[in-house]
Amino acid sequence: MTAAAAAPAPPLVIQGGMGVAVSGWRLASTVSRLGQLGVVSGTALAVVLARGLQDGDPGGHLRRALAAFTDRSVAARILQRYFRPDGRRPGAGYRAVPVPRQRAGRHFLELTVAASFAEVFLAKEGHGRPVGMNLLEKVQIPTLPSLYGAMLAGVDWVLMGAGIPRHIPAALRALADHQPFSLPFAVAGARPEDEDTVDFDPRQVVDGPAGPLRRPRFAAIVSSHVLAAHLCRDREDRPDGLVVEAPVAGGHNAPPRGSLQLTDEGEPVYGPRDEVDLDRLRELGVPFWLAGGYGHPERLQEALAAGACGVQVGTAFALCEESGLDEDLRRRAREQAARGRLTVHSDPRASPTGYPFKVARLAGTVGDPAVAAARPRRCDLSYLTTPYRRPDGRIGYRCPAEPVEDYVAKGGRAEDAEGRQCLCNGLTAAVGLAQVQPGAVTEPPLLTLGDEARETVAALAPDGAPYTAADVLRHLLTAPSPRG
Repeated sequence: MTAAAAAPAPPLVIQGGMGVAVSGWRLASTVSRLGQLGVVSGTALAVVLARGLQDGDPGGHLRRALAAFTDRSVAARILQRYFRPDGRRPGAGYRAVPVPRQRAGRHFLELTVAASFAEVFLAKEGHGRPVGMNLLEKVQIPTLPSLYGAMLAGVDWVLMGAGIPRHIPAALRALADHQPFSLPFAVAGARPEDEDTVDFDPRQVVDGPAGPLRRPRFAAIVSSHVLAAHLCRDREDRPDGLVVEAPVAGGHNAPPRGSLQLTDEGEPVYGPRDEVDLDRLRELGVPFWLAGGYGHPERLQEALAAGACGVQVGTAFALCEESGLDEDLRRRAREQAARGRLTVHSDPRASPTGYPFKVARLAGTVGDPAVAAARPRRCDLSYLTTPYRRPDGRIGYRCPAEPVEDYVAKGGRAEDAEGRQCLCNGLTAAVGLAQVQPGAVTEPPLLTLGDEARETVAALAPDGAPYTAADVLRHLLTAPSPRG
């Protein structure tokens, strides 16, 4: 029988799972040690592990995690392939990591499982508090190996949004027993007879423990009570919790319901149809947290009064000292916010996924139109590609952020490529893991923050000075809790 995770009291604060390694293991560990739910981002962890090893693994943390991995031969192969004791030579690029594909090769699967394990292992190391992992439903191919690696490390919560994650509870049950599982694979231009899947058999990839794993609890990240009700229809597969995210949150936002309308600044217009009916939400009987603009103590109290267990907070943690964001990027963002000059633009075009995406307009980043225009278009990490059915029946992969002529040659429309940005490279660069492309061109960073970034900094660091995750929680929890 599959072991189930224990159910401690729900946290008042869930630290958001942000970007690529912005909410890395150091931040998640700190927040969990302080009694709230620390969350690691599960996005592109194979790239994060491989590049961290190539940079010499300062402090030896990644090697320590790999030494604890259940399959020593897998760990040895990863170290042999990527670890460079002296780091990269100046100006050298990173060795490439296999890109996600429906029938993923063994190395991609091993690396993804081990990277997910390492991130959760380090976040949980030295304390007994719960730790979560955040994944994007739209990033389909790495989902199952990422879940399994996190479960090998004892992850307590899995949080997933950017789609309809209705199959995740069943996947967690299967993986807890080391059983194969298949997720539906969305393919553009699929034929009625097509039933494409992404398949994963844990026992064919790594040598795991003999006994069952503890099944983590699952929280679906939703933007409407309609989706929440849909996910809660089946009692066996309903989520253990819901994070209800408003469109002011950083990163990807759900598109407005109905026809898309834009402001004069080119941002999506959200209206009454996009507001969550909290009465309907409470009727579902599932614990929920409110997110997007809730990084202030009075908003936490409002959430609790509305029946929520608490709030999820991202932007405040993104700019704290334990965040994985590059130190100079954090500093400049705080200083610009403190001066009232930091602008966050909800861009309906930037993300290859088609979801609106919040882009901070900071000099030297992709949020600077001049920097974005100067960057050569390329797609070499491929986590946000769209699988499509080729004329010969096979599956191909295209990305509206790749060179336009390549995208069109694969059946894409040139107009769909206009304004698209490479989030994979930009977000990876934002945490100090920028690829050096041919011609010694370093990928520029992309910073995403919530709409309330300036207000957050004004409350935590009005002079733009550094602050910590403990300062964020101290700020949020200043008011007495209605729980007593």
